[in-house]
Parts: sequence; structure tokens; C-alpha cells
Amino acid sequence: MVLPIGPLMVEHRLIERMIAVMKREVQEIEKTGKADPGFIDVAVDFIRSYADRCHHGKEEEILFRDLEKKRLEEEHKQIMEELIEEHIWGRKTTRSLVEAKARYLSGDSQAIKDIVSLMTDLVGFYPKHIAKEDKVFFKPAMSYFTKAELDAMLNEEYEFDKVFIHRLYGDIVSAIESKT
Repeated sequence: MVLPIGPLMVEHRLIERMIAVMKREVQEIEKTGKADPGFIDVAVDFIRSYADRCHHGKEEEILFRDLEKKRLEEEHKQIMEELIEEHIWGRKTTRSLVEAKARYLSGDSQAIKDIVSLMTDLVGFYPKHIAKEDKVFFKPAMSYFTKAELDAMLNEEYEFDKVFIHRLYGDIVSAIESKT
């Protein structure tokens, strides 16, 4: 039986690759005392678009939604709530990184320390978050579903992916249109 966590696990591997690149970038910033605003833009876009809207979107809008309809053991319910809180923390920390980059570009001398701190926090966060999902939560969570429910979730994840890019850029264009 193919589990709907398959695509989620594949996404974890790509997130881990980006986090490794971010870790190297933090080391470079610490060595040179200079940040690369272009790299921060790419990292933020990756986290916001891929890790959060696409990956966490599937977790929250499909897996967690369906789990909320089940009678979860208290341990699993608590872990799911922790994961949701961690997603919120990731969004907030990423937003703070964007703000720190803007301050850096405007000449704020404290901003470089904040960039290093925030990127270090994200680099430390994602591996632990992914390990919790991979090793502690996803497999036991699947036991709450029938094969038909698992197949339906897998299909919904594929449909989510098919329309994701269109929703993402539709939102971008709408935001730009609203400013003009």
C-alpha cells in the first residue's frame, strides 16, 4: 500500500538540502560579516513557498484536517498540535528574517547579528521538526485511516500539487494588482 506520506517525505529531503545550504551561508556570513540579500530572498522564497505553503499546506489542509475527524490518542493529538505550533513559529521566524534583511539593507549594524541568529534558528529548527514528523508522527498517524482514506488523501495531495503553482502566482499577481 502506498501511503500519502510518500510525497511529504520526498519534500522533507528537499527541505533538508536547502537547510544545508542555509547552514553554509550562515558560516559564510559569520566569516565575512556580510550577508547576501539575494541569497536571503531565495531562502525566504523557498521556505515560504515550498516548505510552508506547499509542504505544510498539505499537512494542514489534508492530513491534519482528516486527522481532526478521528479519535486520536492523546499523544498523537498533542504531537499534531505541536507540529502546527512549529509551523506558526517557522512563519514568524521567516517574517523576522525578511525584516532583518530590510534593516541590513538600510544600514542597521545590528541587523547582521539578527540575520545570523534567525537563519541559525531556522537551520536548527527544520531538522528537528522533520525528524518529529518522519520518526514520531507520520507512521502512527496513518494507522487511523483505512486504505481507501489513505488513497483519497494521496490523490488530494497530487491535486494540491497540480494547482499549487497557479494559486501561488495568482496570489502574487492579485497582491500586485491591489497596489496599483
